[in-house]
Amino acid sequence: MHDEESSSAELMRLINGYQVSQTIHVAAALGIADLLADGPRAVDELAPLTATDESALHRLLRALAAIGILHEKDHRTFGLTELGQELRGPAGAWAAFIGRPYHWTAWGHLMHSVRTGENAFHAMHGVDVWEYRAAHPEEAAIFDAAMTGLSLRVNTAVAAAHDFGRYGVIVDVGGGRGALLASILEHHPGVRGVLFDQPAVVAGAHADGFEIVGGSFFESVPQGGDAYLLKSVLHDWEGEPAIRILRVCRRAADTGTTLLIIERQFSLPAAKLSDLNMLVGPGGRERTTDEYAALLAASGYELVGETPTVAGVTVFEGRAI
Repeated sequence: MHDEESSSAELMRLINGYQVSQTIHVAAALGIADLLADGPRAVDELAPLTATDESALHRLLRALAAIGILHEKDHRTFGLTELGQELRGPAGAWAAFIGRPYHWTAWGHLMHSVRTGENAFHAMHGVDVWEYRAAHPEEAAIFDAAMTGLSLRVNTAVAAAHDFGRYGVIVDVGGGRGALLASILEHHPGVRGVLFDQPAVVAGAHADGFEIVGGSFFESVPQGGDAYLLKSVLHDWEGEPAIRILRVCRRAADTGTTLLIIERQFSLPAAKLSDLNMLVGPGGRERTTDEYAALLAASGYELVGETPTVAGVTVFEGRAI
């Protein structure tokens, strides 16, 4: 009976996960962790700082204390726990993003995607996530901050896991604002880097020792790279557009040039949930090693190796043939 009760309680915890996600999202969006950075504060002090109703804010903070983000002291005063301190870093940027209505409601239409195979976001909004964010720059800024935050640990792990020092020039395709490229060049100062992404994206990049080029990876990418790098790019796209991206990279590369694909390690549980996120959001998918090998083979490459990292992503190495 005890085991049955434990299983039931665990299942209910999982079922009610949405409550925890939204509670943490609201705390992140209000900047609660930063307001408590110097020590505990009372609700009546925090309410005007967050433009919230004092009674409702108190209820939110009590819930955050119940799940271990805050600790509750006397006189309606709250402080950060060790776990709550994490909201002041990359996790906070991710939490601020995941509860945004346009993203949250796409997940609410997971059933549509499962029944039809269609991308829930496009079915809801009539455009894909990229077009939506282009039309809503405030949402693009929140998303970019979330991606930058998530990348910090991954970038360090990737730079340490693969021998980037063997390349003269690395072209980071779809490299955002250059955080990964900067990490690689920091570890391998003799390498030259080229950052390539949409003009509006790279406009916010700082060229710390690398060249910046704007454009579309569906049309062309810079030539002359000894290695072409695609991190968290292909999982945003289904097979046909993913192959188009790879073929554009192949046109720019000489035979024997290295292609590095950095994506989630599919054996991990987080990758399976991320795969559903691709289904309802961007419209792509997470892939197994065999599936990446098939994409490469269809695009003028062969898979020659893979290197897992401590950050839950794998570096898949292809060679242009």
